[in-house]
Amino acid sequence: MIDVRPVAHIIGLVIVALGAAMLFPMVLDWSAGDPNWQAFLKSGLLCVVAGGAVALSTANALSGGLTLQQIFLLTVFAWVAACFFGALPLVLGAPGLSWLDAIFEATSGLTTTGATMIVGLDDLPRGANLWRGMLHWLGGLGIVIVAMLFLPVMKVGGMQFFRSEGFDTLGKVLPRALDISSALVQIYVAITVACALTYAALGMSGFDAVVHALSTVSTGGFSTSDQSFGKYVGVLEYAAVVFMLAGSLPFIRFIQAWQGEWTPLWKDRQVRAYLRWNAYAIGAIVLYEMITQDIPFDTVLRETTFNVVSIFSGTGFTSTDLAAWGAFPFVILFITGLIGGCTSSTGCSVKVFRYLILFEAVKLQLRRLYGPSAVNTLRYEGRAVNDDVLNAVIAFFTLFMLSFGLLAVALGLTGLEMKTAVTAAWTAIANVGPAFGPEVHPTGALLAFPDAAKLIMIVGMLTGRLELLAVFVILLPRFWRG
Repeated sequence: MIDVRPVAHIIGLVIVALGAAMLFPMVLDWSAGDPNWQAFLKSGLLCVVAGGAVALSTANALSGGLTLQQIFLLTVFAWVAACFFGALPLVLGAPGLSWLDAIFEATSGLTTTGATMIVGLDDLPRGANLWRGMLHWLGGLGIVIVAMLFLPVMKVGGMQFFRSEGFDTLGKVLPRALDISSALVQIYVAITVACALTYAALGMSGFDAVVHALSTVSTGGFSTSDQSFGKYVGVLEYAAVVFMLAGSLPFIRFIQAWQGEWTPLWKDRQVRAYLRWNAYAIGAIVLYEMITQDIPFDTVLRETTFNVVSIFSGTGFTSTDLAAWGAFPFVILFITGLIGGCTSSTGCSVKVFRYLILFEAVKLQLRRLYGPSAVNTLRYEGRAVNDDVLNAVIAFFTLFMLSFGLLAVALGLTGLEMKTAVTAAWTAIANVGPAFGPEVHPTGALLAFPDAAKLIMIVGMLTGRLELLAVFVILLPRFWRG
């Protein structure tokens, strides 16, 4: 029988920390004379009391390290609990959402998806908009820590490759998990501050700069305006591109650069492929738009670059009506959303690393067809890839595509039109952000979705963000018997 007390203890501490974080939007609304501060006070107290009670009652249980089963449980249920308690201010205060809508909004925030249930963001109390941005930022930080410390141990989706001593990542960068987490937080904060200062210097108000920085670096996509980033066309779009790319690159490389070692960042095969594929997508759409539309080149380049990077990274900001671009650009954007960013980043979806492994596996099989007697080994960046890594990558990719298809069918059965169902499944499982179709509000909000569809998307967002296998494994009866 699994001892869940150590897991409950850590989750309790997480909820206390979440309640403490509500102090920031509370003070913001209080200083502005907005009565919405009371919602954050009540929510914060509920979090501290509930989380504190759980943590104190299980304080003696955390005497040693966690078992693999406990790590799986912690990874999944910490996110579930955070989504529930993170929804409290959105129910008790503005915008006064229903419980389901509030949990959807909080889940979308913490999973850095960016889909929203709210219309009228421009008139929302500042504390509420700040909280939405903070949910993104906290979720992005949390998933990078999980990807760097937990997923390799859990051998989820081939992530065990990054534990090997021969690969210049965790083992050679910093010696302990605490050091890695500390360095990561410093890098994450530094990039966020740089993003906010850049936005402010280029014309955003101080408040909008902070919230959009929280959303950009976490590759989340929540905005303070119903227009999303369409309110900030021009040089701000190019600035956002830089920081969206930064958020979707491996943070382990930034830690190395922080230590003065820039070479691993430039030589990382993932990084090179990711930037190259972004360039291919941008070039293809720009060429198409220049041939089919009478639009100035600088406008096409700016809009295309911003929106392609936004979808590719999983951020989900939009600066124009993407559905009006035409079928070819829409297909390109759809594909980029199914690729996603790099491993150990805030980026979402399948991740570039897994595609590179799959491509190498296909090439290896082709070489074996015309040279069956030759000895061929699957390699990545000069290192042999073990069968357990390849099998985990294939299992992840298969489960991802199967989950995407099942989500689309399930959403269609709730009554959504086919285009809406497919893009809603896409945005949920890949944590991209926007959905398209007749049921989607002109601002991009999904408030008109049936309750069943919202619930399905909540499950999809959590499953996609937690790398699928981490969720599905706890559904196996043998997991609880082991």
